[in-house]
Amino acid sequence: MPELDEVKQADSASAAEHPFEVERIRQDFPALTLSVHGQPLVYLDNAASTQKPVSVLDAVDRCYREYYSNVHRGVHHLSQKATDAYEEARRKVQGFVGASRAEEIVFVRGATEGINLVASTFGRSRVKAGDEVLITEMEHHSNIVPWQMLCEQTGATLRVAPIDDRGEVILEEYEKLLNDRTRIAAIVHISNALGTINPVSRMVEMAHSRDVPVLVDGAQAAPHALVDVEALGCDFFVCSGHKMFGPTGIGALYGRWDLLSTMPPYQGGGEMIRSVTFTKTEYAEPPARFEAGTPNIAGAIGMGAAVDYLQGIGLETIGRYELGLLEYATSALSAIPGVRLIGTAAHRASVVSFTIDGAHPHDVGTILDREGIAVRAGHHCAQPVMDHFGVPATVRASLAFYNQRQEIDRLVSGVEKVKEIFN
Repeated sequence: MPELDEVKQADSASAAEHPFEVERIRQDFPALTLSVHGQPLVYLDNAASTQKPVSVLDAVDRCYREYYSNVHRGVHHLSQKATDAYEEARRKVQGFVGASRAEEIVFVRGATEGINLVASTFGRSRVKAGDEVLITEMEHHSNIVPWQMLCEQTGATLRVAPIDDRGEVILEEYEKLLNDRTRIAAIVHISNALGTINPVSRMVEMAHSRDVPVLVDGAQAAPHALVDVEALGCDFFVCSGHKMFGPTGIGALYGRWDLLSTMPPYQGGGEMIRSVTFTKTEYAEPPARFEAGTPNIAGAIGMGAAVDYLQGIGLETIGRYELGLLEYATSALSAIPGVRLIGTAAHRASVVSFTIDGAHPHDVGTILDREGIAVRAGHHCAQPVMDHFGVPATVRASLAFYNQRQEIDRLVSGVEKVKEIFN
């Protein structure tokens, strides 16, 4: 299975032979027909959350209309049907990320909860005063704050591998920070603020050479190209359903079975137990051990439908098409005087972050909204990245396979209007 950056660098000959049917695909997404302020919607905020295809909407609707019931706990028909659909969704996610067994997939609310789960269970059981946790300078707050909290509670130290001015991790510095005190490394696969694709396999190898387990934040990677956790070699991997065209409030944590099976519970309650008395509780095996209470049943089923949709198109096909969009957007925006691109790594995916001389990103976002163009303006929950580049915020246009070049042309026209207003 090809690495993510290899998929992104695929030659264009295959794309020419098999043209991407974006117009047909757009018909699957009702939201793309909306108008905003009298203009056809151009949705370029996909790194924050994606729109949903009809197949996902229908799967959630059918769950609630036709067979909704609580899972795992009933012997009646509806409960058994809901349980079957819920566990089938787990198997779909297993196949999507390349896990060896379904029990290695834990349903969580999203990537954020997945990271918190690992920090709160694996971390608290293995990290103590004097130990170290290693992250990178480009992490989302969700892959910073849980580790800060862990370090504050245990007396451990948070170490940060720096990035350069292109927005790439300085691998030599990352490797130097790995040592006998490092208990876990937590690294992002694709930066939500810069689009940088990290050489995760190499970074995992470096960590494993020091017997350091690795968590990969795959929230931005999962929607854009093939992911194979066994090929990456990572010990944990997290992703969010809402970023991969599925429902909000659902996500998945992959963990190696030998690690999950030794980790203490994250929360207590129903479903995560084998037996309970007032003197002792015996916990269930994973994944049930980490899924206390009634889960997001319809959300998991919707995430499974999103996996089906993505695999129906093909992640390699998606990667090639989005690379073409990214190159087109990067070229068009960088050609505008006064526009500064933030993040110019050699390997990037689906994100173009920029500033415009004399205009605050929030003002840019507001003006573009009046043109019907949805972008994100702010620090993107990555304030250390903004600090590195010396900016308070950026404008971020993030792409998906349902976007088109003419939408990028509208973005460029909108940026030109911003320049007219502020210059």
